Amino acid sequence: MSDYQVIARKFRPQTFKDVIGQEAIVTTLKNGMKSKRLAQAYLFSGSRGTGKTTLARLLAKALNCQQLSANFEPCNQCSACREIMSGMSLDVLEIDGASHRGIEDIRQINDAVGYAVSGHYKIYIIDEVHMLTKEAFNALLKTLEEPPPKVKFFFATTEPHKVPTTILSRCQRFNLNRISQPLIVTKLRHIASELGVRVEDDALRLLAQRAEGGLRDAESLFDQILAFEEGCVTIDSVAAILGLMPREIYFAIDKAGKEGQFVKAFEITHRVFSEGKDLSFFIEGLIEHFRHILLVKVSGVNSSFMTLTESEKEKYAHAASLYSREQCLDLIEYLIEAQNHLRTTAFGKVALETILLHVMRSHFRLSIEQLVRHLSELEQLVNEKSESPASVNKPLLESFTTEDPTPTSADLGRNQKTIKESPIPSQPTTSKSDPTFAPQEVQRPMHVYDTLMHFAAVELEGKLQKN
Repeated sequence: MSDYQVIARKFRPQTFKDVIGQEAIVTTLKNGMKSKRLAQAYLFSGSRGTGKTTLARLLAKALNCQQLSANFEPCNQCSACREIMSGMSLDVLEIDGASHRGIEDIRQINDAVGYAVSGHYKIYIIDEVHMLTKEAFNALLKTLEEPPPKVKFFFATTEPHKVPTTILSRCQRFNLNRISQPLIVTKLRHIASELGVRVEDDALRLLAQRAEGGLRDAESLFDQILAFEEGCVTIDSVAAILGLMPREIYFAIDKAGKEGQFVKAFEITHRVFSEGKDLSFFIEGLIEHFRHILLVKVSGVNSSFMTLTESEKEKYAHAASLYSREQCLDLIEYLIEAQNHLRTTAFGKVALETILLHVMRSHFRLSIEQLVRHLSELEQLVNEKSESPASVNKPLLESFTTEDPTPTSADLGRNQKTIKESPIPSQPTTSKSDPTFAPQEVQRPMHVYDTLMHFAAVELEGKLQKN
């Protein structure tokens, strides 16, 4: 059986034109070769899977290529290119900074750096250079600043803040961007075409979303999917492999919350645990769900920030009508905090049930804007000194009173503190000639006003404690 080569290695860019998402860096490197303005050291930094080591190898090939094209692309046919591609070149040495991080390893480089080269340049590629020790960095300083004329250093790192400033100041630094989802989808579609595999576009978009800007992550996930699915790759098969819940579950949460069917929280939690889904992935999906709703609220269903199908756009347009902007922001903030809590709690099932109940009950909580509006309306009524309690807006009073004379802040879903409200006593009708008319006239609305102020204080206190 022949050795299988994973997709990430098989389809690794071999020329600059194959690199996606890093056009500005590619142009800068080519212009440097064109004008012969080459630095003695280059630092490629960025998140995982964005092409740091790939760009370092391509630049090494271009500098040593024996048949460099007019647009400064390596030929991949000459002996120098083939040796570099196979990892057998004596002029291009790749070093793992994690396993060769000591001062003795750097001394070996310093001792061999002046040896003759067979090609144009002798190049050291140090991956994860931030793993070198402080002593190793110090030993490299002099050689890095004044290397022999035909020696170049290429560094790659995901954590440039850990590299000493003395090293950074001696390098030409390039910060690689995360690869956008459309570019990742295009690349995966090309790979599928080369492999003769049928894949749904929705499945490719889901893979690109899970990759979080890392092309190598997307390719590795795609490799895993192809090992699982023999026929057409669908979004359901991708979700099954990644341990994701169908998007319809999130829409069901919206509907159940709006209708007050809180038992749905326990049903969904039971399904998540019975199917062995990852809780963190589930919460991430819920956060993304409310992000889509917020985008619809802010910029419309056809926002360029969303990559959704037409049917999904219709569903999110309906879901957006169930929430307010502040509600979405509060839920996103709450879910981010809850996700961190889920990673450490020993009661994952109970925690998830609590999270879903909190999300559903958000439909029945009063926002600060509603409280302020109601208080302003009631204050206006008080200032008008209505002659009869009947002149007070009855629906307004009913929205804040219950049959129980001792309402609690739980009615607002915030605090455990209890607020005592005495019933409004019945007052006889008095005339304006009565000297006690004015105090009695104001007494009833002011009593309700004070009660509402207590409610508002509880609500605001909960908001402040949360923030």
